[in-house]
Amino acid sequence: MSDQRRRELGESDGPVEDDLQDSFDTTVGEGAERLHRPLRITLITGFFGGLEVGLGIMALLAVLDETGSHLLAGLAFSIGFIALLLAHSELFTENFLVPIAALVAREGSFGQLVKLWAGTLLANLVGGWIFMWFVVQAFPQWHELLSTSAHHFVDAPFSLQSVILAVLGGSTITLMTRMQQGTDSDTAKIVAAVAGAFLLGGLQLFHSILDSLLIFGAIQAGADIDYGQWLGWFGYTLLFNILGGLVLVTALRLVRTKELLDDKLEDDQQAGDQQASDARS
Repeated sequence: MSDQRRRELGESDGPVEDDLQDSFDTTVGEGAERLHRPLRITLITGFFGGLEVGLGIMALLAVLDETGSHLLAGLAFSIGFIALLLAHSELFTENFLVPIAALVAREGSFGQLVKLWAGTLLANLVGGWIFMWFVVQAFPQWHELLSTSAHHFVDAPFSLQSVILAVLGGSTITLMTRMQQGTDSDTAKIVAAVAGAFLLGGLQLFHSILDSLLIFGAIQAGADIDYGQWLGWFGYTLLFNILGGLVLVTALRLVRTKELLDDKLEDDQQAGDQQASDARS
């Protein structure tokens, strides 16, 4: 009875609220577009994503150097997320919700998801490494700060705390993506970007891409850190970023829109059967 009343109150007769229906359609459509991109476009988009999030790291370092406050530095870091949003670039960790929803809706293949993830991740790291080289050359006064910031991550023991910090890092940026997908307002999307940056940068959550840029900068500045130490930290952080984004946000989101997924798969099956029938006629 309550479901029937909801259908009567909404503008559509779908099984969930109209806003969720619109958000679901947008998410699946954008996810399908990402999954079907040529590798060249994936690499270029990811490379620019690494450069643009580097702007946020540069702003974070500037504020942290002047104030010593990680919370204020986190707000400054939002410049990077705003640049990503408005320039339509991507971080690897932004691809935990949108393409997964498209994959579950059978709008792409697992192989395409692997290509998207691997290409974006590699391009993010290359773009970020290059941008940090410029930062290190331009601001030698930040070398000690870069070293201190990098040691915070690479010296962290593999412990429950480190795992949870990585899980929270993955879930936070995936939730930011979810919030941006849930609105057509550019202002609201920017607010979500600022909130995500504040939590990630201000609370020093473990994030495989963002914090790697700090570590790259420290290595380039001559800190007593090597790429082996970075890789050891990066490996488990990447894994638990993925788990945090998939389990705490994406899976719950898919459960919330299960009826929409079922309806779409049924419609696709009927359309396929009709095409097969027409082909035989």
